[in-house]
Amino acid sequence: MRTDHIYRSGVALIGLFIPDVFQRKLNPPEKLMPFLSPLYNDRIIAILAVFIAVHVSLVNVPFTTIDLFHKEWRDADMISHFLGGLTVWIIVAGILNELSRKNSIDQKKLVIYSFLILLGISIGWEIAEKLSESEISFIHETLSNKFRDILMNTLSALSGLYLVKTRRYPFELPNLN
Repeated sequence: MRTDHIYRSGVALIGLFIPDVFQRKLNPPEKLMPFLSPLYNDRIIAILAVFIAVHVSLVNVPFTTIDLFHKEWRDADMISHFLGGLTVWIIVAGILNELSRKNSIDQKKLVIYSFLILLGISIGWEIAEKLSESEISFIHETLSNKFRDILMNTLSALSGLYLVKTRRYPFELPNLN
């Protein structure tokens, strides 16, 4: 039995309770509310929960010693990058959406800013992964893998934009022009 599976799964499960604590116990100052608003939006938390559940299951296939993500199926990270990119874009766009209520950011700028921020986060993440390769012996990714990961993040953000624009899920963008 691998205790790291149990540990990671437990940490993920506990992490999913953090938004509940925020919603029930904390009343943040109004200036911080736009930045914390994703923690108060159950629809955003549902997307985050799906990402965490899938990611943890790929890294720690339940009830086995299989590590799909790092050893058995190296392309499993495409799924995590897609769902992770979707989650990050939804959170960033949600924060910008809340900020737009006071600062009148139009829909086009909000979308552009959210994609630029996602791109910056994606590139930063890939650089951090590359720098950590010397510390984690079983992770060695090629430059093409890095580009693929950024592409998956971007494609998922486009899916998120589709969700928000057509289904108004998990929030509605402003119609300011």
